[in-house]
Amino acid sequence: MKYIKDYKDGDRIFDIYFCKFKSSAVTKNGKNYDNVIIQDKTGTLDAKIWDPNNAGIADFDAMDYIEVYGDVTSFNGALQVNVKRVRKCEEGEYDEGEYMPVSRKNLDEMYADLLKIIESIENTYLKALLNKFFVEDKTFAARFRKASAAKSIHHGFIGGLLEHTLGVAKLCDYYCTAYPILNRDLLLTAAICHDIGKVQEISPFPTNDYTDAGQFLGHIVIGSEMVGKKAAEISGFPQMLEMQLKHCILAHHGEFEYGSPKKPALIEAVALSHADDTDAKMETFTEILQSSQETGWLGFNRLFESNLRRTM
Repeated sequence: MKYIKDYKDGDRIFDIYFCKFKSSAVTKNGKNYDNVIIQDKTGTLDAKIWDPNNAGIADFDAMDYIEVYGDVTSFNGALQVNVKRVRKCEEGEYDEGEYMPVSRKNLDEMYADLLKIIESIENTYLKALLNKFFVEDKTFAARFRKASAAKSIHHGFIGGLLEHTLGVAKLCDYYCTAYPILNRDLLLTAAICHDIGKVQEISPFPTNDYTDAGQFLGHIVIGSEMVGKKAAEISGFPQMLEMQLKHCILAHHGEFEYGSPKKPALIEAVALSHADDTDAKMETFTEILQSSQETGWLGFNRLFESNLRRTM
């Protein structure tokens, strides 16, 4: 397929794309037309269907995959497609990975690495808890593997939650070698579970938006509740251990103003909050660099509160 980033004025388009948006409108002359945004993994492109009643324009909606035939033109300095024909595509005609942002890393390999860390946990209760989520609960595991870690900001792509979780867990594993005072089993279990609430907070792609649970509760509270439910299924799970694990989850944003219901009271909670912040910021900066063509200063960024620059 030809990617959206490669189109230029005067090109003809004839391929399958994801319909991100569709709405009807009326010209100044009272003629109906459709506004459409098509998408692939490289970006989006505005499209206009000036004659929606044309026999070549099949019925379709936003969130459908469509085969588009038309001409690429430039309007007000931006490219758009003058659509001539549209066909709604069926499952099996397209590869979702070509249209949605996906982790650059192999999902199977990352999940195998995560399972190796779980296998290294020595505390029988914590290992049982992790196995209940990531081995026994097939529905959760499948959704976790493909979930996004954010609507935007960092790791906002398929596999983003897995990539971020593994990154945080590996940082925490290093912390345990550098600072032996840390309880490795507790910290790594907290690292692996710290964002599990995001499987309920954010809907899967292609929507990738906040759910009602995400709006009302947020992933921190949801994750704590999920841990409590799984712990209740394990006979004799120590109450203090459960509270400490939940505390690490509830405090992993570090500060009240960043959304944490609690500030860290355990050394493991402090370590987790810094590992989470480090991995998130490194990915955010990476995404900024990858999305910019500038070779020097990139401009002011509100998250980093600085004018950022690419390393020369």
